Amino acid sequence: MSTLRPSRLALPVSLLAVLAGCAVNPTGERPKASAPTQIGVASFNMAWAGSQEDFDRQNAVCKTVSWCDTRPRRQPGTGIVTDEAAKTARQCAADTERLSGGPAQSSKMAPCNAYQGRGAPVQLTSADYAAKMAGLQATIDRLIDTDGVRVIAFQEVRSAEVVKSLLGRHAGRFDVCDAPHEGFQTTAFAWERSLGEAGRCSVDTGLAIVDNPADPLARKVRPGLALELKVAGRPISFLNVHLKASCANIVPTPIYQARLLDDPAPACQVLNRQVAPLERWIDRVAKGSPDFVLLGDFNRRIDEEAAADIPPQKVRSDGSNPAGVPPQDKDGRVATRYLWQELNDGSRSLHQVPLTSVDTGCKGFSGLDHIVLSGPLAQRQPAALGSRKTAVVQAPGQRIETSDHCPRSVTLNF
Repeated sequence: MSTLRPSRLALPVSLLAVLAGCAVNPTGERPKASAPTQIGVASFNMAWAGSQEDFDRQNAVCKTVSWCDTRPRRQPGTGIVTDEAAKTARQCAADTERLSGGPAQSSKMAPCNAYQGRGAPVQLTSADYAAKMAGLQATIDRLIDTDGVRVIAFQEVRSAEVVKSLLGRHAGRFDVCDAPHEGFQTTAFAWERSLGEAGRCSVDTGLAIVDNPADPLARKVRPGLALELKVAGRPISFLNVHLKASCANIVPTPIYQARLLDDPAPACQVLNRQVAPLERWIDRVAKGSPDFVLLGDFNRRIDEEAAADIPPQKVRSDGSNPAGVPPQDKDGRVATRYLWQELNDGSRSLHQVPLTSVDTGCKGFSGLDHIVLSGPLAQRQPAALGSRKTAVVQAPGQRIETSDHCPRSVTLNF
């Protein structure tokens, strides 16, 4: 009688591991890979969101000056400022500064026309502003509860304390940071603590350039704000921007003239001077975290620029290669004409998340708020990745609109 003996042929450990990985379960199905961690990310410009006390102080001053505008009104479609319009704005600024306690205090106050809309000035009350804040809080509730958003980049907010108040019942679950700034508007983040390791925020002051390089005491643009997290064991950075306004489009409209970044218009000159600091910031963040999200209010139709398919030799007015940070003159100006092609210049790969869904009732500015992914992060997302705009909550008859921007969000895989 013979007996079967174990084979003396021993399989290498590495091969056993491979075979084990190829094993099937009794149903004949292969084991499923673990699902990726999904995180909703949003950007929301909240249109001069401050505290109730901020509004009451501003409203008291502005009643006295009849809600005048410290910014000179431009001729529609041309951007031309008449001498009379400039004189009116200067007088408004002088009166507002005097009544608010000086230039420093005035800069911490929303302009008198901030909550007035486009019609003739009306008498606003604390209740009107409370309705706006209630709309902002309800909109944020919707982003968190319905859209699954766990990281929110805010623009046009007064402080982290204002963000905490607007998080309402969610405030205990979220951490908040802001970018200290000498003006009323700044950028801020809120992120859910359960995402993992504690987040770290840092401010990029390079973007906060003065409007007028010849006057170091002139008003500064908003700073940038970065949030670093570790999600599913991987470091990721979020870069929150609110760039200079009024140099938005390369396709003309009945209201807005088409402008490149080398246009002589003052707003374009300021945005032009933000290009090099923005590129340096992105490069610095990318070295420490190849996975990053650049989002916020760009105040520029980078989707129009991408669709225009500008050849490299046309990106800069001097025809130089757009790769790398462009050289600056003594005032910080660069030869850049197109923002998107300058940022996505071949030395780095960036991906705009397209807008694929817009809620019914979503009004306000379009094409200014964007979500951009680094190349490595974009490669791990679904091919059909898209973003949506959520309508802001507004009560019937509300006299101060909740916001002139709809929040934009996307769900990312990690």
